[in-house]
Amino acid sequence: MLTLLGFGMVLTFMALIMTKRLSPMVALILVPIVFALIGGFGSPELGKMMLEGVKTLAPTGAMLMFAILYFGIMIDAGLFDPVVGRVLKLVGGDPMKVVMGTAALAAFVSLDGDGSTTYMIVCASMLPLYRRLGMNALNLTCVTMLAGGVMNLTPWGGPLARAASALQVDPAEVFVPMIPAMVVGIAGVIALAWHLGRRERDRLGVLALAPRAQSDAAGHDRSDASPDGLANDGLMEESALLPAEQGAAALRRPELLWVNALLTLALMASLVMAILPLPVLFMIGFALALIINYPSVDEQRRRVAEHAKNVLAVVSLIFAAGIFTGILSGTGMVDAMSASFLAVIPRDWGPYLAPITAIASMPFTFFISNDAFYFGVLPIVSEAAGSYGITKVEMARASLIGQPVHMLSPLVPSTYLLVGLAGVEFGDHQKFALKWAVLICLLMMVTALLCAVFPFFSPQGI
Repeated sequence: MLTLLGFGMVLTFMALIMTKRLSPMVALILVPIVFALIGGFGSPELGKMMLEGVKTLAPTGAMLMFAILYFGIMIDAGLFDPVVGRVLKLVGGDPMKVVMGTAALAAFVSLDGDGSTTYMIVCASMLPLYRRLGMNALNLTCVTMLAGGVMNLTPWGGPLARAASALQVDPAEVFVPMIPAMVVGIAGVIALAWHLGRRERDRLGVLALAPRAQSDAAGHDRSDASPDGLANDGLMEESALLPAEQGAAALRRPELLWVNALLTLALMASLVMAILPLPVLFMIGFALALIINYPSVDEQRRRVAEHAKNVLAVVSLIFAAGIFTGILSGTGMVDAMSASFLAVIPRDWGPYLAPITAIASMPFTFFISNDAFYFGVLPIVSEAAGSYGITKVEMARASLIGQPVHMLSPLVPSTYLLVGLAGVEFGDHQKFALKWAVLICLLMMVTALLCAVFPFFSPQGI
């Protein structure tokens, strides 16, 4: 019963947002409540589940709120303008080069292990190019998410840390053999970016950027810019998420470029070293950025107000997701879904548990959280695999294969940030990227098998 309710709840949610019958925020709140009531759960236990879920995601909500504010201030001050200017010089008006540049930048920035930071930096740097060239922003969200999903397998990334902790193995033993699969995965994302870029080039052609438009994208004053940002196209409508791209030259702080760069590098280093919790680090970083760049209290208020809409759109989704995850966990649906997976595996499949786990990690980390999969499902499967001679460290590696698909899950808070910044619908992003995410996962799995990262078949115990 709980298994059916759990899968039914997730599938109903996905269908409603993909068909645009409900917005993600409304669906995250109402769908789990309806299914919990169908399952016989009512007040006050239902209220406790929902509050518990909200409390669990509260730190994430706080982190995202201040991260958006921090990078919003950095965008206003022009920190990323040199990056945009250099990218423009490299890619010009070639959509193929733009998409490939997006993938490369996302892979590099993802080294910090934080998806939210990657999404904000990549969108701030690359989205203006997509808009000026008339490109489909789904290409940006797809390759950025996939590059982040592959690079998230570093030891300081969440999935590997969870797998190593759950099975009590050395993170380095899990990570180092995975490097070839990660390299091939990133190569696959770059190849995908080439393919998607070629499609955009066939649709749009190579557009010639007007000289003044190049200056604008580099963050210079637009007061004397021509009405058209493209030589053969009108200037695309700019996003409210990128106020610095709307010609607010007075907000630029070019004299503070290195100060802002050093502050951002210090913040990233602190994130990697885990000096303080993420929400606290971004709170401190935001406060310093605001004082350094805009010492006037009135201007500080205006900067916060300018970005308030972006904060509300993302953070409200995070707390709504707390309702969803709280009910999914509190009702026992997650446990039932995990048990159902184990029940359907025939005993004869035991020697193949490593590749089975790799494949299963795609749907399972999509339908349930990483915590539920790595701390709930993986230890049980790993224990069974041990009787066939498959080690815990091999099972930990296999369990990481599905992370690119996991990034498409409605349970991943940072994905809402990505689609919000890019101005695309969550359901459209999922439909566009799902097949490519599965392909990248399979590519990584084949590479891992060829490199003996985990066995395809273990005859021991037969």
